[in-house]
Amino acid sequence: MKTEREKMLAGELYEPADPDLVRARKRARELCHGLNLRQEWEPEERRRTLRELFAAGGNSVGLQPPFYCDYGSNIELGEQVFFNFNCVVLDVCLVRIGSFTLFGPAVQIYTAMHPLNAEQRRRGQEYGKPVEIGSDVWVGGSAVILPGVRVGSRTVIGAGSVVTRDLPDDVFAAGNPCRVIRALNE
Repeated sequence: MKTEREKMLAGELYEPADPDLVRARKRARELCHGLNLRQEWEPEERRRTLRELFAAGGNSVGLQPPFYCDYGSNIELGEQVFFNFNCVVLDVCLVRIGSFTLFGPAVQIYTAMHPLNAEQRRRGQEYGKPVEIGSDVWVGGSAVILPGVRVGSRTVIGAGSVVTRDLPDDVFAAGNPCRVIRALNE
């Protein structure tokens, strides 16, 4: 029998009230609260907290508080990822972000979903779909990346966009819903 965490990570319906999941979210909230509350940190203490929060990439991530996430342990970062102020990552499934990717202020990345079936929602069940973002991506402020989306490397997403489907490498995309505007020449 699968644990609720295993179901969650597999994208199956799961019970978010499971005590192990509640503890894991509490841990992430405490780490985020510490990062968000303290403006002045000893560099090594801040780095240690970031390593503890993220599954990978805590050594080189740049992060302007406030920052919020569900678990942190489901967020894998490449080298030199940067989150500007007020970013939110709902990481009930894996969020993989490539190296040198930049997020403007108030960017939101969602993997969490609620069932369309009202009875399942009333029971509190949830599920999710992973998000993958390539390397050297720039996501403009207040953009929202929805569950199950893959963003290709070197792509630029315009501010305020709502990314509802996959985007290829090397494009500028914007809008609601977000669509490819043009290819980027290197």
